[in-house]
Amino acid sequence: MTATGSAARGDEGLTLREARERYFAGSGFPPGGGYDAHWVKVQLGPIPFAFPNTAARVRAVRFHDLHHVVTGYATDLVGEAEIAAWEIATGSADFGAAWLLNLQALGLGLLRAPGASFRAFVRGRRTRNLYRRRFDDALLAARVGELRAELGLAAAPAPATQADRIAFAAWSAAALLVFAATAVLLTAPLWLGVRALL
Repeated sequence: MTATGSAARGDEGLTLREARERYFAGSGFPPGGGYDAHWVKVQLGPIPFAFPNTAARVRAVRFHDLHHVVTGYATDLVGEAEIAAWEIATGSADFGAAWLLNLQALGLGLLRAPGASFRAFVRGRRTRNLYRRRFDDALLAARVGELRAELGLAAAPAPATQADRIAFAAWSAAALLVFAATAVLLTAPLWLGVRALL
């Protein structure tokens, strides 16, 4: 597990709201997480790009950020691959944006950190997430340590089973297809422009 400052700083007694603000600051996010921004800016190595911050994404990312807090996964490439694998394994309910973004991140994670992605997936198969909870003040007032215990995140990692490996292989195939399709869509305008110049 790639730990963020969250798990490493002893935040067990903080409320989820307090730990989330600490996570925003430690990850370089604006106060409040930037949920009201019109665009999401991402840097993949030397390549910057942006995509619309849709209502569906905001609905999912409010929980996704809380998942970073309770799991301890970082916001770098490896950490995003880990949390994507974990969220896929725990199930993203009716959050279509979460499924899509997680498959894209897992696809990249398989190229960059397959072992870490697999371990996070196995952890997810034995724990729960917040996607089926109501996002409200009561949730944000919960203590981080109590919520980790409730979600099964305080338990020691269990060894992977054959069923875990089969499930990971199936989800990995889906993730690589989604990642490849996304790469084609993102680079198609560039290739069309180059072709027009030739």
